[in-house]
Amino acid sequence: MDLLLATGNKDKVKEITAKLAGLPYRVRTLDELAGAPEVVEDRDTLEGNAVKKAIEIAQFSGMLSLADDTGLIVPAIGGEPGVYSSRYAGEDATYADNVNKLAARMRDVPDRERSAYFECVIAIAYPDGVVGTAAGRVDGVILRAPRGEGGFGYDPLFYHEESGATFAEMSIRAKNKISHRALALDEAKKVLAALAHA
Repeated sequence: MDLLLATGNKDKVKEITAKLAGLPYRVRTLDELAGAPEVVEDRDTLEGNAVKKAIEIAQFSGMLSLADDTGLIVPAIGGEPGVYSSRYAGEDATYADNVNKLAARMRDVPDRERSAYFECVIAIAYPDGVVGTAAGRVDGVILRAPRGEGGFGYDPLFYHEESGATFAEMSIRAKNKISHRALALDEAKKVLAALAHA
């Protein structure tokens, strides 16, 4: 059975594909399909965006589709960047642009108030509607300067205290055991396994 990943983000594709290994699905990506729509993420929650992406891509492709929306939430700055995480520094922002904006916003925040968490919501849909959602959350601290060369997005600033490292200092394998997306995918895999055996 085919499973289409409703994201154009190659870094997410790598993480998701690695995590889904072992399930009886042939993982497909949007770059295999000509004319895939650019889904506008205009919902005010991560779940709303994930559901919208999954349904629109499933309807376009006719395939079972999996979409995620992920946000970094920093309470000290009112929950920013939140649903705007991927475009925090503007519509065409690079990872570095977003990291630099967050670091600047956090410049005067004292160490004791630099807690943050990543949240990921995954939606799985057929063309006629959503069949399941899953969520994962991981807590950490925002550093004052980036550390590490791996990962993507805000990973160089996000320090996971239990691991003693930023997400950018971890291998994909290590990150895929503890990250917000990994936790959400663990739950999503249960939905996918049930569908495969239905």
